Amino acid sequence: MKKKIAILGSTSSIGKSLLSIIKKDRKDFKVELLTANTNYKDLINQAKKFKVKNLIITDPNSFKKIKKICKNKKINIFQNFDNLKKILPKKIDYVMSSISGIGGLLPTFKIIKHTKLIAIANKESIICGWNLLNKELKIRNTKFIPVDSEHFSIWYALQNNFNSAEVKKIYITASGGPFKNKPLKTFKNITLKDALKHPNWKMGKKITIDSATMVNKVFELIEAKNIFNISYKKLSILIHPTSYIHAIIKYRNGLSKIILHDTDMKIPIFNSLNYPFIKEYKDKDLSIKKLNKLELSNVNLKRFPSVKILTYLPNNFSLFETVLVSANDELVNLFLKKQIKFTDISKKLLKIIRSRKFKKFKGLQPKKIDDIIKLNSYVRSVVN
Repeated sequence: MKKKIAILGSTSSIGKSLLSIIKKDRKDFKVELLTANTNYKDLINQAKKFKVKNLIITDPNSFKKIKKICKNKKINIFQNFDNLKKILPKKIDYVMSSISGIGGLLPTFKIIKHTKLIAIANKESIICGWNLLNKELKIRNTKFIPVDSEHFSIWYALQNNFNSAEVKKIYITASGGPFKNKPLKTFKNITLKDALKHPNWKMGKKITIDSATMVNKVFELIEAKNIFNISYKKLSILIHPTSYIHAIIKYRNGLSKIILHDTDMKIPIFNSLNYPFIKEYKDKDLSIKKLNKLELSNVNLKRFPSVKILTYLPNNFSLFETVLVSANDELVNLFLKKQIKFTDISKKLLKIIRSRKFKKFKGLQPKKIDDIIKLNSYVRSVVN
């Protein structure tokens, strides 16, 4: 029987990678739903290639355009996620949540009850709303797999015998981005073009900038803390330029596990799609050259001051993480518009999270998704 699939954010890089995997093995999968925000042309092409009968496109103008184009075709087109019960009357086998930003949180939450397993690539959902998502996962008896390469690696290593008391330390790696060797005195002259040149990964503009500031690693430690219910004291970042190692788990008994794979997001996506079965992924042989040149090092806080943010984060679930994510989103947006300097992103972000105005959110836990959405809107409106 074919696995029934839904992809939230199918026109994103993660969504496209997933579809490319499904394309090679169509006999095992049936795509029931694809969603996008504005990219209606790609969405239509995907629907044609994979014979998908249900589409959601949330942007009003794009919705009007796609309705005109698909007027006489047997495709159901919706503008929001309110019709999921109609689209997916029975639980499907697998959902990929790859919508970027806070906008992916509500759709991710809503679709949990319609699937047996959800793979989440949307960082904001796990960072800002994990207490709500995790509760829903348990209520609906839905399995969860993280798709970020670091968290998938940790999950894979720990899934069968995880006991947080046995773990002494978990290290996640960071490439160091385009500026790991750049002289500090020249940071003030970094251009947008410079910041978008990631040495290892091909990603969207926003996450590429987050990688350059290393805010993305701060986010990944928050994700790890939430997913694996482990304190920040047991989490650390290591610079690893080749991005071959994705996670190292050190146990109290002196042993360590190292999870490594090529810089290809299709590997965690492929494994999440085929869970719980182990299927062969046709990749390259083990790279002896990379293993002989791992070059691991600690983070230089002068080079990556955003990592200092970790010292201000509460160990409990709170709305403070929404403040952090929202402020960073807006600052990166300002940098992409060339309205602030690259170095202003970390400076302003640290100033915001240290401010008295936002400290109160450390003691407040999100009780519903709307709490996060409203706070996100407010924070973005006051950042400049």
